Amino acid sequence: MSNMVATRDAFGQALVELGAENPQVVVLSGDLAESTRAALFGEHYPERFFEMGISEQDLVGTAAGLALGGKIPFVCTYAVFAVSRAFDQIRVSVCYTGANVKLAVTHAGLSVGEDGATAMTLEDLALMCSLPSMTVVVPADAGETKAAVRAAAVWKGPLYLRMGRSPVPVLEEPGADWQIGHARRMRAGKDVTLVACGAMVSAALEAAETLSQQGISADVLNFHTLKPFDCAALVKSASRSGGVVVAEEHNIFGGLGSIAARVLGENCPVPMRFIATQDTFGESGKPEELMQKYGLTSERIVAAALELLQPEGVRQ
Repeated sequence: MSNMVATRDAFGQALVELGAENPQVVVLSGDLAESTRAALFGEHYPERFFEMGISEQDLVGTAAGLALGGKIPFVCTYAVFAVSRAFDQIRVSVCYTGANVKLAVTHAGLSVGEDGATAMTLEDLALMCSLPSMTVVVPADAGETKAAVRAAAVWKGPLYLRMGRSPVPVLEEPGADWQIGHARRMRAGKDVTLVACGAMVSAALEAAETLSQQGISADVLNFHTLKPFDCAALVKSASRSGGVVVAEEHNIFGGLGSIAARVLGENCPVPMRFIATQDTFGESGKPEELMQKYGLTSERIVAAALELLQPEGVRQ
C-alpha cells in the first residue's frame, strides 16, 4: 500500500474520461475548480462546464434544473459547503424532485488538515443518509473513485460522492463487478469483523495484518456505499465472527457505525466497537497528526478488536 493518491485527483481524471464518453455529462463548480479537480473537465469540455462562483444554493439549484432537462450534472465543491450551505436545495430541489444530480464533493473529514475546523465536515454522511432518495458513496481509494464516478453517471437519482483532499493508499483494484450498494470483502477472516469506509479502509487492512501476527483472523469489509446498505454482507460476516469493529472518518453519530448497529440490532446482535470522532469538531493541523489525535488509526482498531475478543466479550 505504498502508492498514495488523493481520491480528488482520481476524480478529476475519471471525470475527463467520462466526459469523452457521455455528452450528457456536465460539471458545475462553486469557485473551487482547481481544488476539486473539476478544472480538468473544464479544460477539455468548456461548453459543458459552468463556474457558478461562491453561491452554493445557486450551484445546486441550477444542477437540479439541468438534471430535469435531461443532463447528468456533477456538482463540485467542498463537502462542508455543499452540505452546510445548500442543504435546503439538496433536500427540496434535488431529493424531493428525484433530480438526477451527482454531488461530487471533496475535502471531507479530518484530512482537510490545515484548513481547520470550519472547513471540515464530520456530519455530512448522517445528513445525506437521512434524505429520502439520496444514494451515498464513500470510495476508499483512487480505483474505487474512478469506478464510482462511472457508476454514478448511469445511476438514476440523487447521489452523494464523498472524497478527500489528502493522498490515501491505493488498494486492490476494483473489478468490473464493482457496484453501488455492494460491499467489498477486502480480506477474509473469521475471528472478528472490521467494517470501514473511505480513508479508514486502509487502516482496517493494516489492523488486520497486525492482528494476524497475533494469530487473529480478521474479516475486512469495505462499505463504499452507505445507502443503499449491503445488509446481507454485514450480517453474514458478523454471524461468523461474533464481533464487529466499525471505523469511519466521521462523527460517531449518524454515519456508518449507526447504520451497522441498526442492521445488526435487527438481524444479528453482536458486541460492537466504534472508531470515529467523538461528537467534536476538528482543528487545524497536519492530516496524519489529526487522525492520530482523534483516534482514527489502525492501532485503535486493533485495540478495539482485542477488547472484543476478551473472554467476557462485552464491557461491564
